[in-house]
Amino acid sequence: MRAARARRPATTRRSSLRRRRALLGAGLLGALAILAVVLGPMLGNAVKELTLPLRHEDVIRQQASEKGLDPALIAGVIYAESKFADRTSSAGAKGLMQILPDTAQFIAHRSGGTQFEVADLGNPDVNIRYGSYYLRYLLNRYGENEILALAAYNAGETNVDRWRARATGRGFTTADIAFPETRAYVEKVLGARRDYRREYPHELGLG
Repeated sequence: MRAARARRPATTRRSSLRRRRALLGAGLLGALAILAVVLGPMLGNAVKELTLPLRHEDVIRQQASEKGLDPALIAGVIYAESKFADRTSSAGAKGLMQILPDTAQFIAHRSGGTQFEVADLGNPDVNIRYGSYYLRYLLNRYGENEILALAAYNAGETNVDRWRARATGRGFTTADIAFPETRAYVEKVLGARRDYRREYPHELGLG
């Protein structure tokens, strides 16, 4: 009996310690759950900003409306060209929509941009306006065929005209694009367009 009585306090202490540990664990889990609720959206937005960035959406919406374009398509082109980072390519293409100086001069001449200078392509507003103008021009030229227009945006009209001539009698698909990099570019733009429509419907005026 004395041995049994001696063991009881130790058993009680162990039971109390287990309860305290259980309460501490439950409290920790609760705190983590609260952090997940509070920080989850912030982390999600940060990841989205890195993987699918969107900036200058007001200009994109305005240009899409003015030129009859899908705003998600404009965003998709910008994503494929620069991921919304202002830069100049090794070929001399400039800005968010990577417009070549010769192409920009062509656009300025057609659109009446008499005050245009190549340096203006570093301005996101001007760059998106000119890139959207060129995209609308190409869609008009190729009967609203987005594959042809996007291929021409990347590889030029001369190449696309040659590829289209070879595909006479059947519909033109990405398989008819002779340059692997241009084929990948078109697929990247169209894939990004789907992603932007899904992830940013409100920002792009689609919702």
